[in-house]
Order: sequence, then C-alpha cells, then structure tokens
Amino acid sequence: MTRHFLGDTAALLGRSLRHISRSPDTIITTAIMPIAFLLLFVYVFGGAIETGSDRYVNYLLPGILLITVVSGISYTAYRLFLDLKGGIFERFQSMPIARSAVLWAHVLTSLVANLISLVVVVLVALAMGFRSGAGVLGWLAVAGIMLLFTLALTWLAVIPGLTATSVDGASAFSYPLILLPFVSSAFVPTDTMPGPVRAFAEHQPVTSIVNTIRALFAGQPVGGDIWTALAWCAGLLVLAYAGAMAVHHRKVG
Repeated sequence: MTRHFLGDTAALLGRSLRHISRSPDTIITTAIMPIAFLLLFVYVFGGAIETGSDRYVNYLLPGILLITVVSGISYTAYRLFLDLKGGIFERFQSMPIARSAVLWAHVLTSLVANLISLVVVVLVALAMGFRSGAGVLGWLAVAGIMLLFTLALTWLAVIPGLTATSVDGASAFSYPLILLPFVSSAFVPTDTMPGPVRAFAEHQPVTSIVNTIRALFAGQPVGGDIWTALAWCAGLLVLAYAGAMAVHHRKVG
C-alpha cells in the first residue's frame, strides 16, 4: 500500500513539475514581489529605520523569506482549482491510484517551487550586502523552519484550492497572509509600535518565526522564540492538513 502511494505520488509530482518547467514565469512572478519589497525597504526606507543592526538587509531578510512563501503558495491553490474544474480529479478517480496522491503531488510541487524562489531571494540579498554569521547547523535550522512553514501554508492553500468558485477566489486567500509580516517584527522592532498594535505583533506567529530565523542567521542564541515558532508551524500544519483532507473527501469522495 505504501509503495503504491509513493509510486502514484512520484508520477503525479513529475506531472506537476513538468507543468512548472513549461511555465517558469510562475516562479519568477513569485520571487518578483519579495525582491521588490527587499529593494524598496533597503534602499528607500532603510536609512530612516533604526533596528540596531549594522545592515538593514540582515534585519529584513527573514520577513522577506516568509512573504516569498506566502506568495508562492497562492499558486498551489490556483493549480488545484484548475485541476478540479478541469475534471482531473474525476479522471484520476476512475484509475487505480491512491486518491491522496493528487494532493501530495501538489504539495510537494509547492515545496520545490518555493525552494527555488527562496534561493533566488537569498542570492539577491547577498548581492545587496546580506551577510550571515550562521554555521552549517544554523543554515540547516533555518531551512528546517522554512520547510515546516511552507508545508503548513501549502496545506492551508489546498482548502481554498478545493473550495473556491473562481480563479481569483482560489488565490485571493493569501492576501491577508501577506499583510501579517507588516504587523510584526519583520520590518521594524515591535517596541516602536503603539500599545494595541504591539500586543498583536508580539503574539502572532510571524514575529516568533522571524525572530528565530534572524537570530540563527546572526549566529546568536534563539531563546524561547524557536519553540513558539515551531509550535505555531506544527499547530497550523496539523489543522490545515486535517481541514484539507476533510474537504478533499467531501469534494471528491
């Protein structure tokens, strides 16, 4: 059974990756907005923002990486919506393949596409002066957190991908998520914010994730933020996966 599921998922993953390879503009578009934010905040607003960091790009990059992922997972919802409306799910139902393999193929495709986009953004940041004091373990820890964050948001994207009634509706769910980093420690320290805004910023998931990645990049102790970040990511992953599978069973039986 496991071998059957893995084989079906691999075959469908190849199908999804071929679609992306024929449409590289998807990845390019995903990376353009985060890079634009990176350029705008570093070269236009960076000089007026006091963060205590020697380079504002070092302070900014963790938040930009999260925005990159949020931009990328909207395409997962979009591709799922097109497959559902195009009758692909019904066609696969008539074939002897594991039903959940279709979803996992889209999820793994999202991981690959987002990984490429993240690498592009990091390379641009390096060209802009980003420098990290992290060792191999630090970089691996950052990669692990980004992987967990991407996986959680991708399963969240599956839900609107299966339930939306229009193409715009399938991808529009990501817009509020893109705004979260702006009300966090991603761009400015939270202690500069008014009381109610600061309270929200310090207790939403983006701040703990950004603070953890920033500390890892700097080679500094991460403190308790890492456990808060992991708890947010793991909790969201469990809820999103359960919700996505429930919707999938209801939609395609």
